[in-house]
Amino acid sequence: MEVKVYAAGELVPPFECFDAVSNGSADMYHGAEYYWTAKSSAYPFFTAVPFGMTAQELMGWIDFGGGQKLWDELSAQFGIKSIQAANTGHQMGGWFRKEINTLDDLVGLKMRIPGQGGDVLRALGGSSVALPGGEIYQSLQTGAIDATEWVGPWNDYYLGFHREAPYYYGPGFHEPGASLAVGMNLRVWDGLTPGEQQIIKAACESVNHTSLGEFTYQNAVHLDLLKREHGVQMRSFPDEVVSRMAEAAWDVRAASGRDGIEKRIYESFEAGLKLMRGWADVSEGP
Repeated sequence: MEVKVYAAGELVPPFECFDAVSNGSADMYHGAEYYWTAKSSAYPFFTAVPFGMTAQELMGWIDFGGGQKLWDELSAQFGIKSIQAANTGHQMGGWFRKEINTLDDLVGLKMRIPGQGGDVLRALGGSSVALPGGEIYQSLQTGAIDATEWVGPWNDYYLGFHREAPYYYGPGFHEPGASLAVGMNLRVWDGLTPGEQQIIKAACESVNHTSLGEFTYQNAVHLDLLKREHGVQMRSFPDEVVSRMAEAAWDVRAASGRDGIEKRIYESFEAGLKLMRGWADVSEGP
């Protein structure tokens, strides 16, 4: 089996890879499912949602708690087979030009933050945009946006956000364990032998495991570099801001699962989260 890889934006624009795979122009994409919210409000549940599952919890729900079956049903509507294929772990809250001291500081704030995190920001009076990685720095530099989140210290370091926004907030409320996915054209997937399908699944499982370990280590290395070499100022969101974000997050999550397959995904996710948090409280503490 041979896979020809194209860089982001080389074959189609960044946010058009879902449609390219769906219509057969490409066989496979690798990306974050929350970019497909316009296709279904349930897609963010398979990447990350605010105050949602950690990386390990998301893997548990998808692999063992019924999430994969629901994901297959959702993506089959678009002619796609979806598989977990990497996780960044807990992401950072973002880079800000000005400090966030009260809820008022979020009003009118323009931030690059996709998925349900953007919905939460809008509920608190800010505005959100979903920019591909290659467009973020220039938007921050020109003032088109006031703040941005991307991933964590490792990725953020090389995009240079610290040169334009000195305040680095963490942890990220919006992505407690962000999963990436492979989406394969369903006709192509069904045309593979069971052995070939298993090869792809095994490759995705491997990167899902190794990526989480690598992100955990490299984020620690690059956080140290950002603080030691660039004087980045670390900040945490005030308690009143976190509390209001959490309230808005529950509403946003519920609104995304009102009926149909979206409702079943939402209900399964929430049940899985409640179940696994019960274990986490015992095994890891509140």
